[in-house]
Amino acid sequence: MPRKAVTSREDMIEGAFRLIRREGHEALTARRLASALSCSTQPIMYQFPNLAELRELAYRRADRFHSDYILSGDDPLAIALNYIRFAAEEAPLFRFLFQSGHFDGASLADMIRRPEAADPLGAIAAGLGLKEDEAAAVFETLFATVHGYASLVANNAMEYDPSAVEKALAAVAEGLMNKGETP
Repeated sequence: MPRKAVTSREDMIEGAFRLIRREGHEALTARRLASALSCSTQPIMYQFPNLAELRELAYRRADRFHSDYILSGDDPLAIALNYIRFAAEEAPLFRFLFQSGHFDGASLADMIRRPEAADPLGAIAAGLGLKEDEAAAVFETLFATVHGYASLVANNAMEYDPSAVEKALAAVAEGLMNKGETP
């Protein structure tokens, strides 16, 4: 009778997520994951022969974590600030989610139409009292600005200063909403 697996598929996905969160997506190898899980590489390679599926499942886990993190804000500005704070506090995850090639070939408009953008887009629409198409236009400009700040912070190209970032984002939002005009 074969021995019962000690490390489950779910353990491997969670372990991959934790490894990426701590060391970055480049660290995800069967050997490093096995070490983190205190098991051999055999069960990992049995479940995930080329690690591409494991990487995708870890990506989905990271995306859920990111969404929960940023959507803890109660208004569009809080969500935007959470996005940038996430980049500062969870830089390896931010780089995995947004700078590891997952969106290669996707335009900003494509990204906004993805299901993952529905909650932030809805929060902007509700928070600013906009229709869906107006909210999408505001979201596109805000996302480009917020993502730019977050990318700079996550890659240590800019020091994270929450009050300066908040002032800058408030000015951008005010400019977008000036006289009810959207881009």
